Amino acid sequence: ISAERTAQMESTVAMEKVRQPENGTSVNTHPTRVFLVTLPMTLGIISNIVALCILATAYRRQRRRSKATFLLFATSLVVTDFFGHLVPGALVLCLYSGGITSDCNSLCQILGGSMVFFGLCPLFLGCAMAAERCLGITKPLLHASLVTKTRAKVCLLVIWVLALCVAILPCFKLGSYTYQHPGKWSFVNVLNETKEVDVAFVALFSGLCLTLLLVALVCNTLSGVTLVLARFKRSPLSRRSAKSNDIEMVVQLVGIMTTSCICWCPLLITLTHASLTGSIGGNLSDYQDLMYLGVRLATWNQILDPWVYILLRRSVLRKIYLIVKCQAQLNNHRLGRWEPNSFAGSL
Repeated sequence: ISAERTAQMESTVAMEKVRQPENGTSVNTHPTRVFLVTLPMTLGIISNIVALCILATAYRRQRRRSKATFLLFATSLVVTDFFGHLVPGALVLCLYSGGITSDCNSLCQILGGSMVFFGLCPLFLGCAMAAERCLGITKPLLHASLVTKTRAKVCLLVIWVLALCVAILPCFKLGSYTYQHPGKWSFVNVLNETKEVDVAFVALFSGLCLTLLLVALVCNTLSGVTLVLARFKRSPLSRRSAKSNDIEMVVQLVGIMTTSCICWCPLLITLTHASLTGSIGGNLSDYQDLMYLGVRLATWNQILDPWVYILLRRSVLRKIYLIVKCQAQLNNHRLGRWEPNSFAGSL
């Protein structure tokens, strides 16, 4: 019992050191960490601006209602990812620069809430996009009667409100945020004197994220299977363009879902394990490193999302296909010039 109490006291002291770092910390003290914050923030902002310009052009040219709805969701995803880099990144840089002291509890709540909000929104939007395409592919008549631009905008508003409601739960003492290693960013409280409400909040966040990923996986699987089955059936010539658009959108959704799973699952698994067991291998430093790396990996989801859309567009894939095809034909032409007798003569 005494050993357990000693370990618990050491864990508490270590977490207090994380929550209350030295006030003299500045940008010059941690240039590497500042660079690791600035680099993904800059890449994310540039990537989302490029994707937003492409989406705006495509939205003006698109006449199909289903495609327009998809582009509306995709544009909202890019805008959310843009602010997801700008707002938390600016707050973290203020902490590193010393413009705001890290003992400010209100900043801890704002930064932690923004991390949760901008983490949930892309997963909500990816799930909504997958569900909308699944309905459009499997039940096109029902989709035409239910899905409109007005309802799509209402759905977007509901998504943002739901994510905000989850993010502000700690303001009502339903969970808490705390500074994480190395003390310059905050997130959900997992091991720092956690209470039942803290564990429930962590379980809610991680469970909700995993559920959204699972629903997106099911919807994209149904859409893909439906398109593959339709490929074996003869369809009218007038429907080829529509099916081509459906395939393009499903490919993009699969890319977004795969990126989200790769970027988010390590952090979500870490949070779920910590909330259920109360520790990670009995070593606090391991937990800090896992959380730090998990959040770093999760931030790349907002960087890669716009590039998934940019690179998996039909026009880009067609150009890549033509380049590969021409290269293959060129290689076959070169190989065809090597005849057995000429090879023997060279020996």
